[in-house]
Amino acid sequence: MTEAVALKAKDYKSDVEPIWCPGCGDYGDLAAFTQALAAMQLEPKDICIVSGIGCSGRFSHFIKSYAYHTAHGRALPTAVGVKAANPKLHVFVVGGDGDGFSIGGGHLPHAARRNPDLTYMILDNAVYGLTKGQTSPTSPFGMVTGTSPLGLEDPPLDPLRMLLSYGVSFVARGFSSDVKSVSRMVQAAVEHRGFSIVQLISPCPTFNQVITFDFMKERVVPIPETHDPTDLDAAFRLALDKDHYYTGVFYRNDGLATMEAKLDHQRRQTMDRQPRTLEALMAQF
Repeated sequence: MTEAVALKAKDYKSDVEPIWCPGCGDYGDLAAFTQALAAMQLEPKDICIVSGIGCSGRFSHFIKSYAYHTAHGRALPTAVGVKAANPKLHVFVVGGDGDGFSIGGGHLPHAARRNPDLTYMILDNAVYGLTKGQTSPTSPFGMVTGTSPLGLEDPPLDPLRMLLSYGVSFVARGFSSDVKSVSRMVQAAVEHRGFSIVQLISPCPTFNQVITFDFMKERVVPIPETHDPTDLDAAFRLALDKDHYYTGVFYRNDGLATMEAKLDHQRRQTMDRQPRTLEALMAQF
């Protein structure tokens, strides 16, 4: 009998090489993700990655697992369907800020209500990079782009406050430059039983000259160790703090029933009400 060989981060990489621009923050997210998979020793056959459209949409191509590169803004509901069909899979969703907070933003509160046991990694570069640099839902006020030459006049969305308000049962934020921290965050998200979202600030060196690596490094602060992630009010206070750009686990609620548990309960109830014999079935008519 041969002993199982421990998988390393490189073992989760597919033969498809990333084609992101040099210096893209998504490289750090990819490295953190493969390190997290290796730390948890998940089998590639037990993983499914559903990705949206955008620079981060090709993430699913770079991992050795089941993959589904779906339509713009529809990665989350597709992943919910995958999890409902095969609850044994470790399901991940990967998309950008435009995919998750704009065209796909309407799916977030309803996924939070259902609480599927899957992890959504939102690679936030605050710009539409794939289509050459338009402002996105998280672009900062005043940002100048080809479609906002006089500066963006709309304020950005606040993802953390949105996710906490929706009732997402695990909310975290990381910075792609801190690979080890992001890897630990992803592991915590997977270990959580329920809907987990990790917002990853992933600077775009090509089209976003405002939110750069240097800009973020001056502002990123780890969440204080005294923070209680089960305290929703405390999570909101951290999210509302404009003097610090906190990273870490803001909130987690491990006491909510998952979508899979609720579906299983419905199936059991339905089966209990079904006639057990042909005679009992015919007697209903």
